[in-house]
Amino acid sequence: MYDLVIIGSGPAGLTAAIYMARARYRVLVVEKENTGGQITITSEVVNYPGIISISGRELTANMKTQAENFGAEFTGDQITDIVRNDDGTFVVKGKGRDYRSLSVIIATGAHPRKIGFRGEHEFQGRGVAYCATCDGEFFTGRDVFVIGGGFAAVEEAIFLTRYARSVTINVRKARFSCAQSVVDELKKYDKIKVNFNTEVVEVSGDGILQKAVFQNNQTGEQTVFEAGNGDMFGVFVFAGYEPETQWLKNGSSGVALSEDGYIVTDRERRTNIEGIYAAGDVCVKELRQVVTAVADGAIAATGAEKYAARLHDVLNIPQFEIKRTERKPEKTETAETASKTEEPVGDPGEFITPQLRAQLLPLFDKFSSPVIIRAETCSSELGREISGFVREFENIHPKIRIQVEEHEGSQNSADIPVIKILTDVGKETGLDFHAVPGGHEFNSFVIGLYNVAGPGQKIEDHDFAGIQNIGSEKDVKIFVSLSCTMCPETVMSAQRIASLSDKVRVGVYDLQHFPEFRDKYRIMSVPCIVINDQSPQFGKKNITQFLELLK
Repeated sequence: MYDLVIIGSGPAGLTAAIYMARARYRVLVVEKENTGGQITITSEVVNYPGIISISGRELTANMKTQAENFGAEFTGDQITDIVRNDDGTFVVKGKGRDYRSLSVIIATGAHPRKIGFRGEHEFQGRGVAYCATCDGEFFTGRDVFVIGGGFAAVEEAIFLTRYARSVTINVRKARFSCAQSVVDELKKYDKIKVNFNTEVVEVSGDGILQKAVFQNNQTGEQTVFEAGNGDMFGVFVFAGYEPETQWLKNGSSGVALSEDGYIVTDRERRTNIEGIYAAGDVCVKELRQVVTAVADGAIAATGAEKYAARLHDVLNIPQFEIKRTERKPEKTETAETASKTEEPVGDPGEFITPQLRAQLLPLFDKFSSPVIIRAETCSSELGREISGFVREFENIHPKIRIQVEEHEGSQNSADIPVIKILTDVGKETGLDFHAVPGGHEFNSFVIGLYNVAGPGQKIEDHDFAGIQNIGSEKDVKIFVSLSCTMCPETVMSAQRIASLSDKVRVGVYDLQHFPEFRDKYRIMSVPCIVINDQSPQFGKKNITQFLELLK
């Protein structure tokens, strides 16, 4: 039993955890993806009071450390419903397990909104993108259009100048919808041009984005942009967000939502269900910024504290014992600084820090059986990095066994170098990494070990049945970037399927090392999924969605 379960680990959820845990209540934060939320893809936060400049990833990493120091617990799971008991307590239902709590804060945030212009879906991953941090590098030396007039559009347009030849911002209204101080930053960049009262009507091309039609919504005049000489260009959409509340619509919690899906709360961030609060971008509110998310988290936690305290008295529940720690914030890197690291990623002793080792050991203790990590390497740069990465697991735990197999020559195929996860008897499981699984993909790698060693992540009955019904062999390639925040869920979903089916093999490729695949499949966005060498599919997928692709 927890005093508070927080669903989501963005700035709102992390702040709520800090406040509640500091008050010596037992707190659990449940996150289905990566800690930090949308702010982690922001390379530079400059409007957070008291901090001159910081990356979104570092800011939220510091918040998580604060919460852990006060005793907050964290776990990975996808919440599907909230059930309120007659005594006022709750069961928070997850795909992995259920969680009992005296109070609940929903801080699931929002995801980028799609506009719906002709060709948007067809060319997603082929020129249409939604994350500059994830996909900006693919447009090096090319023309880029940014759709949107808010803070995110301006910020991402500036970020894209690092790669693009030119950046044109198309704003649907007559002016930007963000602060003038933010807009003024655009004057520093000669590459950026702005068109107001302009909307995208249609995009098209021969497999890749080569043509776009724009329209002035005041005059009706249309302009056409075409990439010359068989080249392509990019359209990055930053037109606001949609709340992560579909699970509430499908569930039985009864939490009230607005017409556009945001959670309705009062000034104290109380929902219509007593004991359930909401915080951050998932709420109906005027301003969605990290500073307002943090304020929401503090307000919601204060309300949850009062509700939980009352239940302690009414139900005669003793105060839970809270264990505090003294962790220091882990050093974080942006994709840009990581790419400039002089030492190879896989140098022994560099990747697995003492802090990370301490976090891994309790998970390894849960393994039902040993697991083998095998590196098949060569003399290429990637081969050396993979070898170094795998050797860091030597003697880390009795249930982790290491094999390193050296091949002569340099990297000359998609087969070697590779990291394979094998059973304790050396059987291949179909979980392969053609990459050093750093960045966001380290979670995928560790969960892959857990799924092979057992007991593995809990899986829904309908998904398990779908895996058992896979009729033919499936060779799955997933192309990722280590800076991509949307890739890990896709990788973990596919590899969970592979861990339960001998008919599925999943290879994960760090796209920067495999330009031949980027050219072959015309990949301009990650995650990219290729099944049995058929047409690529793009975008984040959970297990159910992945099974649909495998039919």
